[in-house]
Amino acid sequence: MKRFDVIGFGALNVDKLYKVNKIAGPEEEGFIKGFEEACGGSAANTIVGLARLGCKVGFIGKVANDREGKMLLEDFRREGVNTKGIIKTKTGRSGTVMGFVDEKGERALYVDPGVNDTISFEEIDTGYACQAKFVHLTSFVGEMSFETQKRLVENLSEDVKVSLDPGELYARRGIKALNPILKRTFVFMPNSRELTLLTGMEDYVKGAEKLLELGVKVVAVKLGGRGCYVTDGRESHHVEAFKVQIVDTTGAGDAFCAGFLYGLLNGKSLKECAKLGNFVASRCIMKLGARTGLPRLEDLKSLL
Repeated sequence: MKRFDVIGFGALNVDKLYKVNKIAGPEEEGFIKGFEEACGGSAANTIVGLARLGCKVGFIGKVANDREGKMLLEDFRREGVNTKGIIKTKTGRSGTVMGFVDEKGERALYVDPGVNDTISFEEIDTGYACQAKFVHLTSFVGEMSFETQKRLVENLSEDVKVSLDPGELYARRGIKALNPILKRTFVFMPNSRELTLLTGMEDYVKGAEKLLELGVKVVAVKLGGRGCYVTDGRESHHVEAFKVQIVDTTGAGDAFCAGFLYGLLNGKSLKECAKLGNFVASRCIMKLGARTGLPRLEDLKSLL
């Protein structure tokens, strides 16, 4: 029996979100209408989403001994996330993201990675990661932690499935750089822009096919307001998004990953996994911040 359903491995950030009248361009001015501070990081948001759906989850990451680091650990504990895999360092600063969200829910983000980019392979516990059914990976800004992810994937036992949400940072690295992870990836969950950046293909259907050829078993392409496209090479589905009032799109993709992984863990069909992903994402975007709107297990009852 596995101890965890999913263990996340990615950057841990405190999101400092400013609600603005517009996203200002060069030489333009805007004004701030509100401010919120919340814990974030792409894999971390997905893991919290899974915790709220009743899954057993843990995390591999790094924080400094500062206010933000304490805040990140405390928030995980409150959500029921196991923190044994998180490295605590006495020096440096924890990761932060400064985000600007306009009235339509569109956003601009600036990342200060801090100690997120200093994770060495020797610091992490491979045995901890091997206690999970899935290890869910998301991007780091720097090279060191990316290399550590690649080495971890190579050292995982065969019965651990890898899930990857590349984000724009990893999509820009290209297929060659990502291949050591991709060839071991069970489910790959990019958005359409990231898929184009990675494969050079404008058509997300063809882009998904290319990923399947590299050894990925399932590709779920996030299409924002158009829902998602999912394929495993045998069956393919375009699943419509839920129509909701959008407040903030921050964390929508991470929320989708939580719903989709929940479906996989519970033996749901590809189409049902897609619907679950869309549902969790729809609840996320109805509130400000990446985690505020994440649903609980009882909220899924209407879908299951």
